[in-house]
Amino acid sequence: MNYSSSSRRVVVIDGCRTPFCRSGTAFTDLRSYDLGRMAVSGLMHRTKIDPEIVDLLVMGTVIADPATSNLGREVVLGTQLPDSCPAYTCSVACVSSLQSFLDCARAIQTGDAEVAIAAGAETLSDAPIRYRRSVRKRLIAAQKARGPGDYLKLLRGLGPTDLLPEPVALAEFSTGEIMGENCERLAKRLGINREAQDEYAMTSHHRAAAAAADGRLKRQIVPAFPPPRFKGVNADNGVRGDSTMEKLAKLRPVFDRKLGTITAGNASYLTDGGSAVLLASEEAAKRLGLKPIAVLKGSAVAALDPLEELLLGPAMTVPMALDAADLGLEEVEVVELHEAFAAQVLAVLKVLDDEEFCRDRLGRDKAVGAIDRDRLNTWGGSTSLGHPFGATGARLITNCCHRLEAEKARYGLVAACAAGAIGIGLVFERLDGRGE
Repeated sequence: MNYSSSSRRVVVIDGCRTPFCRSGTAFTDLRSYDLGRMAVSGLMHRTKIDPEIVDLLVMGTVIADPATSNLGREVVLGTQLPDSCPAYTCSVACVSSLQSFLDCARAIQTGDAEVAIAAGAETLSDAPIRYRRSVRKRLIAAQKARGPGDYLKLLRGLGPTDLLPEPVALAEFSTGEIMGENCERLAKRLGINREAQDEYAMTSHHRAAAAAADGRLKRQIVPAFPPPRFKGVNADNGVRGDSTMEKLAKLRPVFDRKLGTITAGNASYLTDGGSAVLLASEEAAKRLGLKPIAVLKGSAVAALDPLEELLLGPAMTVPMALDAADLGLEEVEVVELHEAFAAQVLAVLKVLDDEEFCRDRLGRDKAVGAIDRDRLNTWGGSTSLGHPFGATGARLITNCCHRLEAEKARYGLVAACAAGAIGIGLVFERLDGRGE
């Protein structure tokens, strides 16, 4: 399904994020709640808005902490936002904060909100780990135990392996396949070799390092002061500006150790971070004196075959979102694609420019077209900057809007894939006296 913004126009005021840090490093003692609060508080500080004007907050996250099951609402209660601000949490794998943005946008379009915050947060440093089902059942039953005899009965049948923690689920529930394994099959099917993947990853790291060095990323990053040392963290710490093809070639494949091409160097890594975007109706922005960066022109959401098309969400949503915005791909000067794997991005680029795929799968009479690499992820992407699942979508939107301003471009495109074979695409137009 796709939507055009032909009702009330939704504008982006600004976005920001915490530094994105490799899991187990600077943010190892923080929760998603802490990272979400940092991002939302930083956004309000940067935009200098009155917290009382925010009508809605939607927070994306993937690995939920049972202590803050409605993370969005807890973030409201933990920041300057008023207690009267409704908030909820959504989980759509890697597109969670793109979905939170869409939820906020639709609330504005329908008149349910005037000003909203779409946010996301994730920590992979402290993912919830459960006991196995055999132990969980006994722990629940233990609440009714009335003495030592009852407790001893509950221990019957338990073996040493039952006491081991239950591993965090990595495989797709529907197919039982790990995303990296699926990407290996996709790369082989489309003939995307190791050298092309390594070259793409190296370029991503070089671009991210250059954007950090010359200050392009500074505007979007809110410094963090994590306990226990409270030493300032001002930049992403997973970017490898010294990446070379020689270094990347030395890494071993992860998912198919004999014939595979996906390595730790050409894939995104486990990351902690939070992000947030402020959006409003165009009328509210004018009334409140808020200066918007861009207007939402079109959006699209698609669901695909999780076995053969798990990572091809953008191949569906890019043309759908462009159609909703009444634009051609050649008109878009800023493109931000989520980089789960270098092979996944290269696969999307390949099929969008493949006439047979676009005819058979998209029902189009010609290819969507080739995405100019000089317009794609020029400030780095998930492979280099990191991928905190719930926060990546809002980062993509922020990057897109900031690039529109910096490059004085008119149209920008954001798209991402997600577990479960979900894709979301968004099109933005810069507002600088050129909007309709």
